[in-house]
Amino acid sequence: MSQQCVDPIVGKILAGWRYDISGLAAEMRGDYESHFVECEHCRGRQRIHRMIDVGLIALASVSGFVFLLAFGVIRHFGPRHAFWLEIAALAGFALSALIWLVVAVATPAPVTMMDAAREGAKRVHDRLPQEIRERLPEELRVKITGT
Repeated sequence: MSQQCVDPIVGKILAGWRYDISGLAAEMRGDYESHFVECEHCRGRQRIHRMIDVGLIALASVSGFVFLLAFGVIRHFGPRHAFWLEIAALAGFALSALIWLVVAVATPAPVTMMDAAREGAKRVHDRLPQEIRERLPEELRVKITGT
């Protein structure tokens, strides 16, 4: 049951941008946002691309942590050729950090994660009792609810 894009021309434009419209000016974004509302195909593709982006950042983070852990273990036990093993562990960490940075800069994954965090905070805020909500500073309330 493969769905087709409701507007193939707009769908091809969005595919060329990896379904990322976060860099567009607000005036230009309207048509593409309405396309995402109408088109299940493009919305699904956008979700897949964001999951890949977030997955790459998570994988690079875990990889960097493992290389730092390896460096610490090598440092602690001090095996023969420890210097070269430490260099290899630090090089692995540097490569993981570089990959993390490239993915974070080249994709809208950080924006996506911030939006998800903001949505979660809004849900928690909405469930709080009224007296607790009123005790929150106005500045924080505006950031969470957007109003």
